Order: sequence, then C-alpha cells, then structure tokens
Amino acid sequence: MRAGSHVLITGATGQVAFPVALALAAEHRVTAIARFRDATKRAALEAAGVTCVEVDLAKPDLAVVPREVDHLANFAVVKSGRWDLDLNTNAEALGLLLEHVRPGSVLHCSSTGVYQPAGAHRLLETDPLGDNHRPIMETYSISKIAAEVVARYGARQWGIPTTIARLNVPYGDEGGWPAFHLAMLRAAQPVPVHPDRPNLFNPIHHDDIVRMVPALIDAATAPATIVNWGGVEQVALETWCEELAVLAGVEASFVETEVTIGGVTIDTTRMVDLVGPTQVDWR
Repeated sequence: MRAGSHVLITGATGQVAFPVALALAAEHRVTAIARFRDATKRAALEAAGVTCVEVDLAKPDLAVVPREVDHLANFAVVKSGRWDLDLNTNAEALGLLLEHVRPGSVLHCSSTGVYQPAGAHRLLETDPLGDNHRPIMETYSISKIAAEVVARYGARQWGIPTTIARLNVPYGDEGGWPAFHLAMLRAAQPVPVHPDRPNLFNPIHHDDIVRMVPALIDAATAPATIVNWGGVEQVALETWCEELAVLAGVEASFVETEVTIGGVTIDTTRMVDLVGPTQVDWR
C-alpha cells in the first residue's frame, strides 16, 4: 500500500477492525462506515483522523459512501441468528457496496468457520467448506460462505483485485474468545469443549492482524486470492484456558459437549508465503 491511500473500512467499531482502522489512519486516509452505536469508539476513531460515516448495511444508504477509494477493507459482520438479516447484511450488502464503490482492491475478512469440521487436521484453503459454527451460531458459517462468494464474484465481474482472508481466533485488548473464556473461569463456570479433543486453533493477536493488513491488501488478485489467517502456533483451547487460569489465580474446569465449536486448526503455509509469519507468541 502506498502512503496516503484512501481506505474504506467497514465494521470499524468491531473487535478486529477498530485497531486496524486506528493503525491505518496513521499513514493513510481512512473512511469508516458502521452504525456507530458506541460513541466512545467513534470519538476515538475521529481523534485518530478517521472520517466516520453512519451506514447500516442491513438497509444501506450508499449515497453517503465515497466512490473514490483505493482499497476496501471489509470487516463488517452480523451474527443475529436471523437468516434473512444475516445473509442480507453479510453477503448482499457486500455486493451492493462493491458495485457502488468499485475500489482499487479489496481485503475481505472471512472466517475459518467456513470449513467443514475436521478435528485436528490442519485445514488447507482448498479443503471442503461446511457448517462449522452451527452448534452455537446457526447462520454464521453459511452467511460467511455466501459473503466469500460475493467477494469472488466482484473480483471476476469487475476485475477488482481481492484477498479473502479466513481469520481464526483473534484476540487482544479489544477482547476475543479467550477473554470470554477468562470471564467464565473467573465466574467458576466450566468451559465447554468438544469431545474430539484436544480442540486445536491458531489464535492471532491484534498486533499481528494490524501489521499484516497492508500486505494482505497488496496480495489481492483477480480472481481472488484465498488465504488462511491465523497464528503460526497451534494451540489447544484447553491449553490457553489453563494458562489464563494460572494468571488469574483460579481453577480451570471443562465440560465436554457436542453443542460447541470443535477444533478448527489451519495450515498457514500460504499466509507465510504471502505476508510472513505472525510474531506475537500466543501467551
């Protein structure tokens, strides 16, 4: 990315996109679109130089969205559990946005939740897709797959260089799944784990996410580049919960259940080839 590029970022108040927007604003012109229900986060973005434009992607008024954009970084996601709303907002709205903006390139943040459950197998980008998150979020995996299809269509139809990055377990100062587990541990609640143990993932810190975004944008191609996005270290959910319990001075306990997400662990070879390895140790 050349310095001073105009980046349009969606979902900018979210856990992942918020630190990305703040970091990009240091060297680029950033316009953020979101509902901005959190006034504190909007104020922090504006203080960093981000232009905030209120848009609800469930019923978007795209007339207020700028067209002269070098890059689109799409981090918006809705997880309401309502099929019409989630397909409309996560997939259809992306298509409308691509048609309206026609950016120079796109980084679409997807999820490793799009894969067919495969236990401890390190998933490749070419492995089968499936309804991974259905046990706890009925609409999530399917709507994320639908969004990938829309991003792929945009790359082919309008020749927009695109990267589809399938994010694993993001964590950092803005929260994440481990923070949710920490809250459970502090409340003396057992953490649910899938019986197919260990439950392996590739957690990635917000600092690595922020550092990798420009390179992922530069890796965009038409047809789209698809890449796993996670830490190079493979870690069991049970292991990070035990580490958190030690740090918090509490006991870790687990309960096996089918009504949770099983391990989703990825092969990061393509990611390392494109943007290099992660640098933050999972601990």
